[in-house]
Amino acid sequence: MSLITTTEALADVCRRLATHAFVTVDTEFLRETTFWPKLCVVQLASADEAVAVDALADGLDLAPLFALMADPAIVKVFHAARQDLEIVWNLAKIIPAPLFDTQVAAMVCGFGDQVSYGDLVQTVCKVSLDKSSRFTDWSRRPLLPAQVDYAIADVTYLRDIYAILQGKLKETGRLGWLSDEMALLTSPATYEQHPDNAWERFRNRVRKPRDLGVLMEVAGWREAEAQARDVPRSRILKDDVLIELALAAPRTADALGNLRAFPRGMERSRAGVDILAAIERGLARDPKTLPKLERDRRTGGNGATVELLKVLLRQISESHGVAAKMIANVEDLEAIAADDNAKVAALTGWRRDLFGLKALELKHGRLALTVERGRVVMLEWQEAPEEAAQPAAPEAATG
Repeated sequence: MSLITTTEALADVCRRLATHAFVTVDTEFLRETTFWPKLCVVQLASADEAVAVDALADGLDLAPLFALMADPAIVKVFHAARQDLEIVWNLAKIIPAPLFDTQVAAMVCGFGDQVSYGDLVQTVCKVSLDKSSRFTDWSRRPLLPAQVDYAIADVTYLRDIYAILQGKLKETGRLGWLSDEMALLTSPATYEQHPDNAWERFRNRVRKPRDLGVLMEVAGWREAEAQARDVPRSRILKDDVLIELALAAPRTADALGNLRAFPRGMERSRAGVDILAAIERGLARDPKTLPKLERDRRTGGNGATVELLKVLLRQISESHGVAAKMIANVEDLEAIAADDNAKVAALTGWRRDLFGLKALELKHGRLALTVERGRVVMLEWQEAPEEAAQPAAPEAATG
């Protein structure tokens, strides 16, 4: 058990860690009752040592930790980094970089979609993690030795996983494939939760400009209220109530109270007044200034094309050992089926070379899929000299 509880001890360990090429990092936090995550423990490891930092220790200044996270000479290794990075951004307005996310790297290396840390430890290190402290309350003090040991295990095995995944990426020439994902994870825009953008989580739930205008205002009010009070969004209004308000657009307290899902009595409170004001602002918005609503691609007559693209995606994913979700998602496939120039990741960079170009070929009948010996294979069509187009030899789904 190595638990850091003072600023002096933290500064000492960060100085030692800073002499290494990389550090592995993890956090333990709570956010069930708050809007902003509450940092409780930080785990750090180098090739030489591993420690846990009690982020709630009296008088502890996390400045040495944030300096380490900002050091451009040290690679920061996380697993499923997004929530950890959000915490650092909220507390210090910095994002650890350069960054290596082992969950993303594992997807590139064919370990499956969003593989968990425990599964990766089991597969790579042949170790089963002790999960007895998995659902512990990390805010309670004192921390027990078993809790600290559990927390530190999250960064000790991460060292070996990093080394193995980095080696695989170099061998396959795929190290650069991580750049797009790491750029997204290290962008402040990923973590800046502006109330004006809160409606985007529900953009597919409304179909009319009027509904969208109301949704934008009410969602923005809820977001600002939740942030100001530091409570979960659902404590202000549940998601289904938000959508009901957008669709019904009640304009009086009585109409507000008559909504089926609206909290009883809230229509007469200050929040009720604020919600009605937000609805009025939404109704007053000029429809011409609102974001363009995307039509539901599923009704565009492209269902058969999307289904074929799913088969192609699976074939390419399996044959090249890359998680399908790393290449494209259903929304990407729907967009490609509707538009050859769709603004989706699957039609850019390495994804375009691996999948996007073949997806367009399949869409336009210049590539076919068939089954040989129980496996999906591709047939690429080529124009032979002075002859009609003939299918080329099949490309089997082999690694």
